[in-house]
Amino acid sequence: MSSHSIKVHKTYRMVAAICDSEILGKRFEEGIRVLDVTKSFFGGEEIESEKLRDLIVDLAREDSTFNIAGKNSVRIALECGLVSRMGVRIVDGIPFALVLL
Repeated sequence: MSSHSIKVHKTYRMVAAICDSEILGKRFEEGIRVLDVTKSFFGGEEIESEKLRDLIVDLAREDSTFNIAGKNSVRIALECGLVSRMGVRIVDGIPFALVLL
């Protein structure tokens, strides 16, 4: 099972930053596109895939916004119906999705 990092920022609405643990703190570039998986934004609680599924469902009910990066994290978001394949972009081989509910 893979490990993920999740940090929930509380502003006027909750913003969930989710990534695969192995890409936390890394920067990916492809042409003019940049995906910067900073520890300050994405670094939070380390969780396993099953718990991430539950959190995504709960946060989606709360009208949250999501920033998701990494193959496993995006796959789980797709499986939960949070994002569609058309909503996924790729930078330097790393998929990511932004979701506004």
